[in-house]
Amino acid sequence: MKKDFDASRLDVAAFAQAGALLEASEPLRAFERLQAEAASSDLPSGVQWRAQGEWRSDSGGAATPWLHVQAEATLPLTCQRCLQPLAAELQAQRWFRFVADEETAALEDEDAEEDVLVISKSFDLRELVEDELLMEMPVAPRHAHCPTEVPMSVQDEDFEAAQAERPNPFAALAQLKKKPGGPG
Repeated sequence: MKKDFDASRLDVAAFAQAGALLEASEPLRAFERLQAEAASSDLPSGVQWRAQGEWRSDSGGAATPWLHVQAEATLPLTCQRCLQPLAAELQAQRWFRFVADEETAALEDEDAEEDVLVISKSFDLRELVEDELLMEMPVAPRHAHCPTEVPMSVQDEDFEAAQAERPNPFAALAQLKKKPGGPG
């Protein structure tokens, strides 16, 4: 008998013991925090993810649940150089090992190569996928080669006009020096 698993309320131990697989292709709007990072909703974008459960025995013979998560998405962002739209390709792939409690997870996570999480009968797998993709976002997204010429000046016409109207303080000082009875 095949058991159906729910990604938003996943029984991690049963999923791993069954060696089960969940995968989906969902619209970006299904991931609220990821969509909040998007520059626009004009570009069609979605999230593809896959999770495989596995039950492994450690060197001491104790069996623990593991989860392998893969996710990818194309997120519309804004290039920080030219300020034009940019389609950022996000990809995440990570192993997770589950332990009984927060204290154990905190102790083992520092030394482990894999991420260590607390086991749950109602684990939100979609939230984990979203977390992983958020961590893959570039800090300052940029095109490799911007599609438009990037202005290399921060001044505009209004700034130039304001500068021209303002008297030069050194010119005013020079005028004072030339006057009889002025400084110096």
